[in-house]
Amino acid sequence: MRAGETPEPEMGENDVLVQIHAAGVNPLDSKIRNGEFKLILPYRLPLILGNEAAGVVVSVGSRVQRFKPGDEVFARPRKGRIGTFAEFIAIAEDDVAHKPKALTMEEAASIPLVGLTAWQALIERAHLKKGQRVLIHAGSGGVGTFAIQLAKHLGAIVATTASATGLDLVKRLGADIAIDYRRDDFETILKDYDVVLNSLGGETLDKSLRVLKPGGTLISISGPPDPDFANEIGASWILRLAMRLLSYRIRRKSRRRHVRYSFLLMRASGEQLRKISSLIDSGIIRPVVDRVFPFDSTKEAMAYVETGRAKGKVVVKVGGAQA
Repeated sequence: MRAGETPEPEMGENDVLVQIHAAGVNPLDSKIRNGEFKLILPYRLPLILGNEAAGVVVSVGSRVQRFKPGDEVFARPRKGRIGTFAEFIAIAEDDVAHKPKALTMEEAASIPLVGLTAWQALIERAHLKKGQRVLIHAGSGGVGTFAIQLAKHLGAIVATTASATGLDLVKRLGADIAIDYRRDDFETILKDYDVVLNSLGGETLDKSLRVLKPGGTLISISGPPDPDFANEIGASWILRLAMRLLSYRIRRKSRRRHVRYSFLLMRASGEQLRKISSLIDSGIIRPVVDRVFPFDSTKEAMAYVETGRAKGKVVVKVGGAQA
């Protein structure tokens, strides 16, 4: 990855042009760069990476109604229009929300991708209810720190896995059960759970099935993609077949245990960001930011995220940086 100059983004009539002040850095950025999601995110390189940002609206398209120049906003651009590791970006109005008043730009930039992922997993997909039990893997990571707080707000009993250095953090965020994954096997501690939110893979995915009760749901944001997802994105028959084969083993094991496996790739939604913003301004959810890097250290920020040691989110500060 390298820095470069590009023309100012072109706007459509339903777009807002945002001057980016800060951008969140996520494992998804590395996966796109490395081609790990090329089946479902067929980006062509070179491209500008970055999947979430906070900044100020500098101009709006002719049909935009909810925003005006000077508004402070945050967003996760929809797939095909990413590129927040930049000074400006044009984003569809429907993908943008006003920034939570309580947050700095850096804090706001840490929210959209993980907030929408947790919202769509726990509320839309799992229909998590008060009193239900949910296991959230990697609780001290970006998605985990948000999902724990959202699940507690919904009234769920929350278990999570983390390293020893992350246990205090996840407990402060509200986790009822915090398991050191290096020392203890969550499969031997937990049982009869309603929902598992998985961001890991391999053996963890299989073990997660075994802590669910019949009728439970395993939601994975790390794959493998399943036929329902293929239908959701309108995949070609070849891609549908590939996803069916990739997920065959985990779906078969799920059926044998009478639980449901579901792959989730979060989608952009300004409407959901507005609801998330309300929770933040009400003090129900707070951002967890590990480190803020300068814009010209974006490559180092991505390398730090790839170590897996970040507690919460990593952000790059764009505003005022050299292009």
